[in-house]
Amino acid sequence: MSKPKIVMDARFTRMDHHDGISRYGASLMAAVAPYAQVTMLIHDERQLALLPALPWVKINSPLSPLELVVARQVNKLHADLVFCPMQTMGSWGRKYPLVLTLHDLIYYEHPAPPGFLPAPVRVLWRLYHKAYWPQRVLLNRANVVATISQTTLGLMRKHKLTKRPVRIIGNAPQGERTPRDPGVAPEKSLAYMGSFMPYKNVETLIRGMGELPDFTLNLLSRITAERRAELEELIPAGAKVVFHNGVTDAEYDDLLLRTTALVTLSKAEGYGLPLVEAMALGTPVVVADTDIFREVGGAAAHYVPADSPQEFAAAVRALDSHQTWAASSTASVEQAATFSWDASAQELLAIAEELRS
Repeated sequence: MSKPKIVMDARFTRMDHHDGISRYGASLMAAVAPYAQVTMLIHDERQLALLPALPWVKINSPLSPLELVVARQVNKLHADLVFCPMQTMGSWGRKYPLVLTLHDLIYYEHPAPPGFLPAPVRVLWRLYHKAYWPQRVLLNRANVVATISQTTLGLMRKHKLTKRPVRIIGNAPQGERTPRDPGVAPEKSLAYMGSFMPYKNVETLIRGMGELPDFTLNLLSRITAERRAELEELIPAGAKVVFHNGVTDAEYDDLLLRTTALVTLSKAEGYGLPLVEAMALGTPVVVADTDIFREVGGAAAHYVPADSPQEFAAAVRALDSHQTWAASSTASVEQAATFSWDASAQELLAIAEELRS
């Protein structure tokens, strides 16, 4: 049988640096490409800088009113399957099998929308997350719904979000990664990669640094001046906290290969990609004790109550023992190896074959 023709919606790709969904989509496209005829949908050619070198078609932005009739353009590509890494792709009049993706249900519990969205979209965002029925309407338009973790799958079933089959097309580390030598002691630093939205709970990390004066907390992501000022007021006397306001992938990997641990006390995640990225390099992780972090971190991660700066500091201090740190580093590599983009690609290909038959 010939390779399936899969159209993958890349219009959620960022133009300067990846966020979680942007990286997920780009990585999955690269993993699927050896097995299928892949065409990417973009809305701005600047997105190509963060995408694999694959055929592409430029169409409207997913935030445009034209999204309601986007299927008119996609129909012309005669795809065996169209995959969207979000659940919002227009579908009216489509003539192709469609997979839509739901990453998490974070915004039902934490409804503040991402700040980069236009003001009218932020209003609609809040209204959308006040009830589950709009989500059901969106997801039931697909032939198959994808999600990225067993944790989210469980929540989808709990809230009866779709009548469609749900399959896990998971996240994974980026490419081939050479782990660090567990025999080399780490520097006394910690790394946080993620946004600064309230549910990310960066405040507790900062408060915990009051008990770790010999460690430096590196906050790597981009941050607004207003949010930085709020967090700087919380830094305990004598604590060392560095705001990087964005780092390159190379800088991120370099820090992960030196730091004692990646840390996050986020109270809600769809997956937690920074965990598996760090573990793949042999960097231990200290994380909030949540279902999703238990799923991703397995027995390798160090779990603490999300709102306890003291227990966070104690978990970091335990890694001061090089023997403890080295064992954690080795276990982290083994845990990260349980996730792969090729496995995710094979799951999407299996869906394509099922819908072709």
